[in-house]
Amino acid sequence: MESSTTRPAPYEQIIDLLDTTGARYSVLEHVEEGNTEKISALRGNRIEQAAKCIVVRVGVTKKKGRYVIAVVPGHLRVDIEAIREHYRGVKAMFAPQDMAESLTGAVSGSIPPFSFDPDVALIVDPELLREEEMYFNAARLDRSLRLSTADYLTAARPDVLPITEAATAPLA
Repeated sequence: MESSTTRPAPYEQIIDLLDTTGARYSVLEHVEEGNTEKISALRGNRIEQAAKCIVVRVGVTKKKGRYVIAVVPGHLRVDIEAIREHYRGVKAMFAPQDMAESLTGAVSGSIPPFSFDPDVALIVDPELLREEEMYFNAARLDRSLRLSTADYLTAARPDVLPITEAATAPLA
């Protein structure tokens, strides 16, 4: 008889990880919102403190690819070319919404700055790390976390790489 193991929901995984690592954080409950600018206003944080998370697919070869959660400050855009170059890929693109949601277990607008899948890399832009605290939707549109940035680095253990470009057009 096969035993089925179900993973906890991403929100619970985040809370468990933060508690296990002794992170300093607080939970913020709010109306459902996934837009970075709107949720920052609701939470009362500066947009520079918002961790915007985008799933990117990097084509390593024409047939083989890998996925990356790119974490950037809310006022900046993801530089897909920087991610492609880092992985020496042949091309890179935003992951389709259904794939991003499947890989992260979170709906678009609530993708957290954590990866619980060993096949999904996690990269954070150093610009976000200048902030003492960061804010993000915690795999739920109705719940955010305020987290010590230093504790985020300890808990999430992301790669740190410049992956932003200035937002001159509407934010992606």
